[in-house]
Amino acid sequence: MKSSFWKAGHTPTLLSSFLYFDLSFMVWVLLGPLAVQMALDLQLSPSQKGLMVATPVLAGALLRIVMGVLVDQIKPKMAGLIGQVIVILSLLLAWLHGIETFQHALLLGLGLGFAGAAFAVALPLASRWYPPEHQGTALGIAGAGNSGTVFAAL
Repeated sequence: MKSSFWKAGHTPTLLSSFLYFDLSFMVWVLLGPLAVQMALDLQLSPSQKGLMVATPVLAGALLRIVMGVLVDQIKPKMAGLIGQVIVILSLLLAWLHGIETFQHALLLGLGLGFAGAAFAVALPLASRWYPPEHQGTALGIAGAGNSGTVFAAL
């Protein structure tokens, strides 16, 4: 990588974007590794277990549109903050009150969907700091945050 890349943009923003993306993706897929135990505890059928695991992914796909509009309207930092507050509140409520029913698991999945929508926040946050000739590299570094899915299972 050329030194001109590191001089062309804002490295702290790029690294923050990567970490935001990485942690968001880790939380986004959290129900996958927990599905076996949750299905036993909640006595879920195989189809309920599948829907529980799919809910954050489906919600994240749809919420990317919402977050993308927010990024354009109120800028990436504020949109990211709103998304993270929703995710943190979802996790906090699940921790404080527990997941007692299938419906609770689905509600948690909807909240975690905002973590999956981080795609629409992290990439514009990183790329807007770099000129066109360096945006591919910046997006590649920020996009490596997909590695968070691996850490969720550890």
